[in-house]
Amino acid sequence: MRRNGSWAVGIVAILVSVVVFLVPFVFIFFTASKDASEASRLEFSWPTTWAFAENLTEVLATRDGIVVRAFVNSTVLTVVSVVIMVILAAMVGYLLQRRQSRINGVVNFFVLAGLIVPPAVVPTVWVLQSIGLFKTMPGLILIEATFGLSFCILLFRAFVATIPRELDEAAIIDGAGPLRLFFTVILPLLRPVIITIVVVQAVNVFNDFTNPLYFLPGDENATVQLTLYNFTSQMVSQFNLLFMDILLITVPPLVMYIFFNRQIVAGMTSGAVKG
Repeated sequence: MRRNGSWAVGIVAILVSVVVFLVPFVFIFFTASKDASEASRLEFSWPTTWAFAENLTEVLATRDGIVVRAFVNSTVLTVVSVVIMVILAAMVGYLLQRRQSRINGVVNFFVLAGLIVPPAVVPTVWVLQSIGLFKTMPGLILIEATFGLSFCILLFRAFVATIPRELDEAAIIDGAGPLRLFFTVILPLLRPVIITIVVVQAVNVFNDFTNPLYFLPGDENATVQLTLYNFTSQMVSQFNLLFMDILLITVPPLVMYIFFNRQIVAGMTSGAVKG
């Protein structure tokens, strides 16, 4: 009886997932493949005339290739921000777990505050203007890395707790210094949680809309989500181009989740028992 109930729950969960995730994606793909007149009806139907290639070409050529520039900007922003988050969070998480000191409580307070306290836009803009990083890519990279650092530190700290201290002691006996110990012994063992953080934070940064809007305005600095905003305001009557832009933005995060789904779950649950 219980087995039949579990099967029923599983089937319902699959059906709900299909309706919630797959059906909207198919609708986006069909609308992006239609011509302008047919797409304007916003019907869930098979395209009578396939215009996928034409719509793709037009979207990529719109406003002197703003979509292409946006993908380049988003890629640079995502890669650099995630690298900073991984390296800094791994170091902080390792030190918090391995070395107990008086300042650990203070550091833990600020880590938790980073998860709870909402970001303040106006003071952040003032700080960026004061150091000359407002409306610059380095400034936005620092913003993204800072906002995601607390979550990453908590994951790394929980995972480091599962690594035996004997490995540290053996490396120290062999003459390894602090940096060599961390980068050659500890960091390779953090691969599962690194993959989790890379995928989760890469999707968050790539899909971020508010931070680029506030801290990196201008067409030359546009990110992929800001192009969607521009298409929404300027091409309301051309839903085929709007949905083509949505499709282009949706595909990279979707591919990452499909290929790294198991690694994400493993990294999130690694430190759940011990730590």
